[in-house]
Amino acid sequence: MKSAPNHPKSISIAAYQYALPDNRIASFPLSDRDASKLLVFREGNIRDGQYRDLPAEIPSGYLLVFNQTRVVRARMVFTKPSGGRIEVFCLEPTSDYAEMTTALAQTGKVNWTCLVGGAAKWKPGMVLEKSVSLPDGTSLMLKASISHREQETFVIQFTWEPGYIAFAEVLEVAGAIPIPPYLKRESTESDLERYQTIYAREEGSVAAPTAGLHFTPNLLQRLTEKNINSAFVTLHVGAGTFKPVKAEKIEGHEMHAEWIEVEKHVIETLLHAGNKVIAVGTTSLRTLESIYWMGCKAYADPDTPLDQLEVHQWDPYDGAVPSQMPVEAALRALLQRMETEKAMKIVSKTSLLIAPGYRVRMVEALITNFHQPQSTLLLLVAAMVGADWKKIYEHALKSDYRFLSYGDGSILWKSASQF
Repeated sequence: MKSAPNHPKSISIAAYQYALPDNRIASFPLSDRDASKLLVFREGNIRDGQYRDLPAEIPSGYLLVFNQTRVVRARMVFTKPSGGRIEVFCLEPTSDYAEMTTALAQTGKVNWTCLVGGAAKWKPGMVLEKSVSLPDGTSLMLKASISHREQETFVIQFTWEPGYIAFAEVLEVAGAIPIPPYLKRESTESDLERYQTIYAREEGSVAAPTAGLHFTPNLLQRLTEKNINSAFVTLHVGAGTFKPVKAEKIEGHEMHAEWIEVEKHVIETLLHAGNKVIAVGTTSLRTLESIYWMGCKAYADPDTPLDQLEVHQWDPYDGAVPSQMPVEAALRALLQRMETEKAMKIVSKTSLLIAPGYRVRMVEALITNFHQPQSTLLLLVAAMVGADWKKIYEHALKSDYRFLSYGDGSILWKSASQF
């Protein structure tokens, strides 16, 4: 069946191309987080500022929503007895585990979906070994074997001794911070701090929610003093971040499901905030919009348990979920379901795709960095601001903004078509 012409499935990714010179990609962060440039876009107009000026850009009474996920040391290098190097990038736990926290707490053995560099050198039945020191000086022996292959990824079984150690600690001592491949360098000691937000709390991401990298304790304090409040959600950034759009049309691109966690009191805060909500980062926006759709599903089918309210890629577009429900009604339906199940937080998955044709419901503005050409993140920006994304990116390129994870950022207020 053909997609309707205005359906995101029909979008050609080639329409979201722009020239990004290598020298515009920030290889390292600035020495001061909040010294980064800030492009301000509102009602078709563009102004230049700095992140430290953010309190002046946001009216009193708004709510900023941050993603508090913490990047884990997901990149591990094993050396074969012959000297060959094999790199294992832990993307996410397999479906054997109910949630990220459970998987990271596993002791002695765990199964993980991974990318493997040098996979051709990893012969069937070969067990890779890596010995590292624990903080107390004792030795940890880590072993890795291939369980099976799944298209572009592998399911790897890790085992280790001493077996009482949790996998989260194994990654801490055996792995490295997985900085983005487009930085074209090895991670350094400075990345341990700077490729992490200052409020990172819940371990599980393989990439940082980079819009939050610009915030400092002082900046957060100044926002609070202006009665600009904060709330925290969790989306563990997974494999989808590194998955380029290879299909000509978005219909052929599969969004990877990622874990989200949102506490009940945060949903109550969102309910009282009304439309005065700003998402800090694309992952926060996707989490908030997913919460809306979960509420719609909870309202449409009161018998569906909370843990089965997963949001799929095309849910907003294909009519399977009510799409005209006010935000307040959706949030109340979700809270009612939580009351019924006596749940204090939602733990679920989302593969929501936000692209032109999508109407953003939960926020009035988005704080975000500048994203790669032909990426789903650029599609999300275009959904927020319409065709003006081209004007915004042209201005950023001409005005010496730094791009991608360690680059500068923007605050983008929704276009008129979104209201």
